[in-house]
Amino acid sequence: MKKKWNSISNYLFLLPAFLIYTSVVIGPTIYTAFLSLFKWNGVGPKVFVGLNNYINLFSKDKVFWLSLKNNLIWVVLTLVIIMALALAFALLFNRDFIGRAFFRSYFYFPYTLSFILIAIAWRKLYDPSIGILNESLRALNLGDYTSTYTANPKIALYCVFAAAAWQGIGQPMILFLTGLQTVPQEVLEAAKIDGAGPISAFFLITVPLMKETFIIVIATLTIISMKVYDIILGMTGGGPANTTQTLATYMRSQSFLYTHYGIGSAIAVVMLLIMLLIIVPYMIFSARTD
Repeated sequence: MKKKWNSISNYLFLLPAFLIYTSVVIGPTIYTAFLSLFKWNGVGPKVFVGLNNYINLFSKDKVFWLSLKNNLIWVVLTLVIIMALALAFALLFNRDFIGRAFFRSYFYFPYTLSFILIAIAWRKLYDPSIGILNESLRALNLGDYTSTYTANPKIALYCVFAAAAWQGIGQPMILFLTGLQTVPQEVLEAAKIDGAGPISAFFLITVPLMKETFIIVIATLTIISMKVYDIILGMTGGGPANTTQTLATYMRSQSFLYTHYGIGSAIAVVMLLIMLLIIVPYMIFSARTD
């Protein structure tokens, strides 16, 4: 009887969290998937259209494809640039030197700021008339190289990414630092005695021993990249000419600016499916390595 009561009490303790998670996450997700099958402006009656919202997105909507392309570009840039810089800083700050704690905090600090605050600051930086970048170029007699930056369709996405990279390096840097501190120094010293150089020791010893850290960092950065929204909304609003739209910003435009709630919900479902393609293999792999 006591054993049975203990089993029931475990579920009772989980019940509040389960109810909150269901009402806040599971319920809205199911309703969003349901809404994606309708044409609805948020006020009038819902008109069932089946999979037409998805068919129109993938067959007719050029902005949707551009948004998806921008998301994929953002993911690649994040995994190549942000992860590489975060790892480089982590390797540097894992060494013993005076002021190490200060520099760790200094490079982590931008991550604690909100994306909207970062967007406002970098918009001032990119301002074509009084921005620091253009003013510096003019001061160096390089006025021919000034630009409109976020108003230039060819480079606007990369300018926004630069701001996001400055803000986002701190979090993966801390994760890499944590992973580096779990690598046994005895193994590295033994490799050094055996004649391994710093580069070969890093790739043959440090990286394999940090496999789980790399998995966490890659999965986290990929998910963050797929959900990028705040900084784009704050800096460009998806412009110019939709060249910086991502799935999240386009979903917001369709849902709340044009009141196409069915299409916006369909975009949200597509985002969810892409996330699952990233998260599920990660969870399976993590379970196997435990």
